[in-house]
Formats: sequence, structure tokens, C-alpha cells
Amino acid sequence: MTKRTALALLTAAVLTAAPTATAAPPGPELDWRTSVTDSDQNLRGLDAVSASEAWVSGESRSGGAAGIFHTTDGGRSWQDVTPPGTEGLSLRDVEVVGGAVHVLAIGPGEDSRILRTTDEGATWQETFRNDDPAAFYNCMAFYPDGRRGLAVSDPVDGRIQLVATDDGGRTWEVLPGTGMVPTEGEAQFSSSGDCLTVSADRAHIVTGGASSRVLTSTDHGLTWTARGSALRAGDAAGAFAASFTGRHGIVVGGDFDDPANTRQTTARSHAGGAWRSGEDLTHVGEDVAHVRGSRLALATGDYRGSEGTSLTRDGGKSWERVTDQGFHTLDCTPGGTCWGAGSEGMVGTLRS
Repeated sequence: MTKRTALALLTAAVLTAAPTATAAPPGPELDWRTSVTDSDQNLRGLDAVSASEAWVSGESRSGGAAGIFHTTDGGRSWQDVTPPGTEGLSLRDVEVVGGAVHVLAIGPGEDSRILRTTDEGATWQETFRNDDPAAFYNCMAFYPDGRRGLAVSDPVDGRIQLVATDDGGRTWEVLPGTGMVPTEGEAQFSSSGDCLTVSADRAHIVTGGASSRVLTSTDHGLTWTARGSALRAGDAAGAFAASFTGRHGIVVGGDFDDPANTRQTTARSHAGGAWRSGEDLTHVGEDVAHVRGSRLALATGDYRGSEGTSLTRDGGKSWERVTDQGFHTLDCTPGGTCWGAGSEGMVGTLRS
């Protein structure tokens, strides 16, 4: 199955999915408080700014405009700040950096583009539009300095392609592919916006397809090394998302062709070492986020009945299912407030 066929199946399944079943009682420490932005949207882009502020983005279930929404009151109300011209797009990543918000549209050719606002969504500028028909951008991330950032595409001519910014996302340029390891047959999955992550001076890309690997760069994307992720690979299987705190990482994933099969869905790495399998989740792992340090993290997913949220207290070695409520994407603030976003405009918040 090609990446574009897998994306089409994923999108079709999500757009036609039945409403989420009533959640079972959550564990004693976690209780998602949910709200709905717009039930026509399936949300996959999320940036949790604080306990009160977040941005989400998605795609229309009915073929309308892909939406962008902003809250400053903890999700009690949402402002629709969608720019014109997003019909048919899939807005699957949001990054808030300083006073700017960046939103990535994914897809083949010119469907891949980056939008930027500096006035909380009142106006938007298109800062990047892909002109390579072979490229398909999936995820975006910024370094802590706020100036440098990367967006990652599936392989072009056998190597993953990236664009980079060094001016806070005002402009983007394609990086030379000479420092990228061969990645023929591999791809990223744009299910949550976290197939590319940055921690300190390190960038990480997680892949699936022919192989499931974690690629790491320490020079702002110019050169890369690769390690096996310990997750199983397949046409629509592999690592979907990663979270790092320092050099301690967790990856989660699954198989979009067989989401009920949750074997080899987590792995962890400590101090930059080899990736080791963790306990399997009981649901697909679309996203993962650390909560206050290297040992506590959440994983979540919601795809074709394989849904839920799980908690690890030991850095990803073991996992405990804590609620049946699942989301496509997850983000936690330094203060310990976590946000999730997913199907039919659903957004959840919880405090650790």
C-alpha cells in the first residue's frame, strides 16, 4: 500500500467513523473534561500553551473548510480563526512559538503548506507552499530558541526531505539531502503532528512502512543517524509519534490496517541508547506526551474502535489504561496540564 493510499483510507475511516462510545469510568488520577469546537472537524493539530490556552486544527468531515480554533479560558469557549481558502486541506500540526502561530497543511504537492499568524488568527500569511509533486509533508517542530524549525516530508528520491527556517518561520528552504540516511520505503504518519519532535538541540523523526526507525539530528537537520524503533513495521504500521524529555524518549504506534492488533506499540530509550520494547498498549498509539519529567507520560489513540488513553509511571516500560476516551493528538504543558484533540471536534483537558 502506498503512503497516499494509506492516508486516503485513514481519512475516509475517520470521516465516516461512528460517534465515540460512552467512556468507561477513568482511573482515579485522570478525568478528561471535554468540549466541542466544531463537530464537523476532525482535529489532529494541537499546541497546549498553558492551562487556559490552546490551539487546535483539523479537517472538515463534510468537505468544507479545514478549521483552526483558539481558546484562552481552558476550553470553555473556542474562537474560530480559520483563514479563507482552506477547503479540502488537512491542517494537522500547530506550533506556537513566541508571538507567532504556525499551522501545517499536509498532503501531496501543493496541498503541503504552512500558514502563520502573529495577531492571534485575525490575519494569516502563507509562508511555505510545496512545489515538489513527489513531496508530502507530515509534521513540523521548532527548536527552543524559537528561530529555527523543521518540517518533514516522506522520502523524495529515496531520502526523507525537510524544509528549515532560521527566522522564526517567516521563510522556509529545502535542506540538502546529502546528510539524510537512506529511507526508501519508509514514511511518517501525520496522525498527530508528532512524527517530528525537538528536544533541546536534537530533532527526531519516527517512521513506519518498510522499516520503523527513529532518526536523530544534532545539527538542525543537516545530518541524521538512525536506530530501529522496536515497533513493528508494515504498509500502514510503524511509529506514529514520539516524545522526548532531554535524551529520554518514548515512541508509540500501531497499524492503521489492523488497529485492534496492539502488539509492539510502545518503545523507550534512555540517555540516547537503543530502543527497547515497552508493554503493549490496549489501543492504537497515535500520540504520546511526557508529563513533568522523564518517567510520567500519557499515550492516546482513537481509530476504528481502537481507542483509549494510557499512563506510564516508569518512562514507558509499563502502561496502565486509565480511560476509554481517546484522542488523535496530545500535548502537555510544563505545569502538568494535558490537552487532547480528536474526532468530531472533541477537545479534552486534564490536570495531573
